[in-house]
Amino acid sequence: MSDEIKHECGLAYIRLRKPLSFYLEKYGTVLYGLNKLYLLMEKQHNRGQDGAGVASVKLNVENGYEFLHRIRSNAQHPIADIFAQIGQQVNDLEKYLPEIQSNPELMKGHVPMLGELLLGHLRYGTQGKNDVEFCHPFIKRNIERVKNMALAGNFNLVNTKDLFDAINFVPGTFSKQSDLAAMMEVVHRYITEDADNHKGEVNVARVLKRAASLFDGGYTIGGLLGDGKSFVLRDEHGIRPAYYYEDDEVIVAASERASIRTAFNVGENEVKELMPGCALITDENGHITIEQILEPKQRRACSFERIYFSRGGDEKIYRERIALGYHLSERVLNEIDADLKNTIFSYIPNTAEVAFYGLVKGMEDYLNKIKVQRILSWGNDFTPEKLEEMVNRKIRQEKIAIKDVKMRTFISADAGRNEMVQHVYDITYGTVKRDEDTLVVIDDSIVRGTTLKESIVRMLARLQPKKIIVVSSAPQIRYPDCYGIDMSRMGDFIAFRAALALHKDRGTEHIIEQVYQHCKRYHEENKLHTDNLVKEIYAAFSPEEISAKIAELITPEGVQIPIQVIYQTIEDLHDSCPTNTGDWYFTGNYPTAGGNRVVNKAFINYMEGNNSRGY
Repeated sequence: MSDEIKHECGLAYIRLRKPLSFYLEKYGTVLYGLNKLYLLMEKQHNRGQDGAGVASVKLNVENGYEFLHRIRSNAQHPIADIFAQIGQQVNDLEKYLPEIQSNPELMKGHVPMLGELLLGHLRYGTQGKNDVEFCHPFIKRNIERVKNMALAGNFNLVNTKDLFDAINFVPGTFSKQSDLAAMMEVVHRYITEDADNHKGEVNVARVLKRAASLFDGGYTIGGLLGDGKSFVLRDEHGIRPAYYYEDDEVIVAASERASIRTAFNVGENEVKELMPGCALITDENGHITIEQILEPKQRRACSFERIYFSRGGDEKIYRERIALGYHLSERVLNEIDADLKNTIFSYIPNTAEVAFYGLVKGMEDYLNKIKVQRILSWGNDFTPEKLEEMVNRKIRQEKIAIKDVKMRTFISADAGRNEMVQHVYDITYGTVKRDEDTLVVIDDSIVRGTTLKESIVRMLARLQPKKIIVVSSAPQIRYPDCYGIDMSRMGDFIAFRAALALHKDRGTEHIIEQVYQHCKRYHEENKLHTDNLVKEIYAAFSPEEISAKIAELITPEGVQIPIQVIYQTIEDLHDSCPTNTGDWYFTGNYPTAGGNRVVNKAFINYMEGNNSRGY
């Protein structure tokens, strides 16, 4: 995407069901579980930039020996850093004990991370500081084995203060900045109570039912307990993704289906979706159950997973992204008056590439129909040359925009910085007929519009096309997210700025003030959670009117070439991605009350010049 909103967190969980000696004998290495965890995390590397962490629990460890271990890193390449540390531990052992890898029990005793339960996490920090202390997993230690826990997740909660209040816990400075800390305290409190009330035996499902009933947000969380129990839990709306696989050797869960398929070489139907409100629970003996923890509510799985976040190697996601592009083809054809001869199609690197294929397929289907009609209309009045020319007509495709991965915007002063931003992308010269060709470029989504204006549109204009049409495979992003994506400030959204500009143009700025006062009243009455009042800002305008204003806003000063923006419709989004209907960033229809509170608070913050997050 041209405007980077970065990524979500990712989760990886493995439970080995056999003794370590089994994996040594069958796969030739006692490090089988760690190797698979590394693969699971690398295959989800697109989901984290700020850091990573892994935790392990060893089974059947004698009292007095440590059984819960953790490594976290916020290095430039954190996954590689973590597993390099583990590899160095093994190498150091082999210097003195060259045959140690052939002895699983010795390896288990000497390599801290070599356990039967493994939990990995890739972090993108939507809250908290981006230092290693905020990297998951978090751990709680206790003298009683069952009360030890590691916890990690892909989520955001919007009611952390309420959670602390619910268990009468006074958070410190660190805990206030981390919703995982709030979740950890709640889950651990109920684990402790359950253990105390049942002679040290914890019923994980019972604990999760108590804890999860308090959470407001979208989440997939994984937890390891010191006694060998473990779980992966998904929210009741299915906002955040979760998949799992099991056989007689291993139980696996992750945020992306494709990562499991690749790491374990299994078929699509063998990897199952963990359904909303359910938990995958494994006991200390490796027996698995799927428990309904929360009553499932309307499915609102995040549509951005399909548009952008998850890797397109998943065959269902690939087909959905093709469909997103295909749905846009008819509207693009109308805007270019079906003049395919003088239109070039391209995409903005690189996540829009699959949607680009779908857009081109729509153009090809139209062109093929025209070919058939023309050929039939000729009857017998044609020559081989004429027929060959018609049959060989193609959709004009070019790789117009090239992202220069070597460029770094190291200048902080605005003037110099803007100059440098213009050159993050480069163009392919000689591809466009000046003043004749229309240039159509597809992006997977447009959030802020900053990169489009400061870099891409200005760059494309150097080719001097007759017109530039920017196409978004996602609808207009109008509202904040508060369930794990870093989109929380109203002023960041170009659709919002376009709506404000339209109110100014039409002399209806009083509506903006009315919405602000309404939000303030709701805030005073503790009713911010009841309705999304910000919808009123957009209500007076059609999507086409907002798109036209966005086109104005992304047109750089001095560029005379007409710019047009075409967005995906909500209806076509749902048709393309039928199982992921979570669309609150486009529609403002939040799945939980906390979402309404966030959007209204974000609007108040904007009006008051407060750049804080809305949650």
